[in-house]
Amino acid sequence: MALLVAETCSRRALEILNQDSAIITWWGSPLECVSALSRRERESTLGAELVEEALGRLLALQQGWMEVDPTDKVRNWAKRLLRLHPLRAADALQLVAAVVATDQEPGRLEFACADARLAAIARREGFPVLNLMI
Repeated sequence: MALLVAETCSRRALEILNQDSAIITWWGSPLECVSALSRRERESTLGAELVEEALGRLLALQQGWMEVDPTDKVRNWAKRLLRLHPLRAADALQLVAAVVATDQEPGRLEFACADARLAAIARREGFPVLNLMI
């Protein structure tokens, strides 16, 4: 979301993206983003024009990122993460996408995150974490 609408961590997210434009995410990320944008529009915290602009940015990002597809391996690994850590399902899927992308060698990729709980869990799973809240 920090790449789609102005948030406290947007500047940091853009800095990271400018340093390394490779994004790996789970296939449901666009749905999470549309859900968050639509909720903000319904709650009148984001106007329709800004939502449309954000959806355009989302589409542009999607065309350049790599998505980890839903497979039995992804689902089973996410179940494991949910049993071990206090995660929401979507966060578990984000984290397992990173695990799959590294061929189960988390030290190979940095995990960008603005959620303190998810960042702490990613560290426990072996990822170097790029904190967006700096």
